[in-house]
Amino acid sequence: MPKLTETFARKVAQSGSGTDKYWDTEIKGLVLFVGKKAKTWYFQKDVGGRTQRILIGRFPMINTAAARQTAMQLALEMGRGAGRQIQLGAPTLEVAMEAYLARPKLRSEAHKHSIRLQFANHLSDWLRLPLDEISKSQVADRHRSLRSRPSAANHTLKVFRTVWNHARRTFDLPECPTMAIEWYQEQPSGDIISDLKAWRAQVQSLGNPIHRTFYDLILFTGLRRTEALSLQWSNVLEDRIHLPMTKNGRSFDLPICDIHQDILDPMRSLSRKWVFPSPKSSTGHVGQPEKIQWSPHAHRRTFATVAMEAGVLEEVVGRLLNHTPLSITGQRYVKPSLDALRPSMQIACDELSIRLKRS
Repeated sequence: MPKLTETFARKVAQSGSGTDKYWDTEIKGLVLFVGKKAKTWYFQKDVGGRTQRILIGRFPMINTAAARQTAMQLALEMGRGAGRQIQLGAPTLEVAMEAYLARPKLRSEAHKHSIRLQFANHLSDWLRLPLDEISKSQVADRHRSLRSRPSAANHTLKVFRTVWNHARRTFDLPECPTMAIEWYQEQPSGDIISDLKAWRAQVQSLGNPIHRTFYDLILFTGLRRTEALSLQWSNVLEDRIHLPMTKNGRSFDLPICDIHQDILDPMRSLSRKWVFPSPKSSTGHVGQPEKIQWSPHAHRRTFATVAMEAGVLEEVVGRLLNHTPLSITGQRYVKPSLDALRPSMQIACDELSIRLKRS
């Protein structure tokens, strides 16, 4: 019998007929049922001469880590004499988070990493707590404790709410305790780079040429910080940058021009894999470039603003930024080709180049 790992559960072949059962070698009672259409986690144990089987959930909706944690909890409760009356208790926040991140409709690895990091930074003392032990007063107090950063406070607890509501699909949980929160008003900064001469001076003063290239690229593409930093050479093609997974959960192709290739050329000899490599980083690429006066998102807003001022329609600017159109027509019917978007990208880049030369 194998140890039921994430890799094993993902790769084990589904049965053409009947159901195969795979028992874990470490957690007695944890079993993966593999049928023709689904893979399902159960916890099974003989109680008083009868076999009791408890559904944990479908794989990959419930990933291996969550299934193992739940099985250990069930084994412990049975060992305490809960017997046939055992009920599936609420998962810990950590288990619920991993189950949420294991959804079939997955967002990018960077998105998953940011959620784990956010919980580790702001909710680390809750990770081992069962969800039903986290009270409204705890949630409201934690939100208030983060009031110096309203955006972080709101976002952290709203992600917590999403994880909680996802867990309610499987577990008997009450309404999320975030109902006790008075959300802070958030005012996005809306900063753009109005002084390109000062921007150029600051970027050129950076000691690391990789960081200088990073800021050049995001100004001339409008890419998000994590999209640019995690860019691989296999995704940089002659006529486009291909992002296999983005923040909104779908792939994206951005048309590029000669100026983008010129920006990237000095990076090509540094790494065969990463556009912005960093041997000191656990990921292999730069995680946090040296800061300048303007944030990476200010570069994204500047690209969009300059494009629109140069005559590019706002909806087309949104397409270049990989924003989801608001209208049904835009979402479901209009599917412009890269060649159709490329002239607008060229207009934006030409206008940026002209403004940089003037500054």
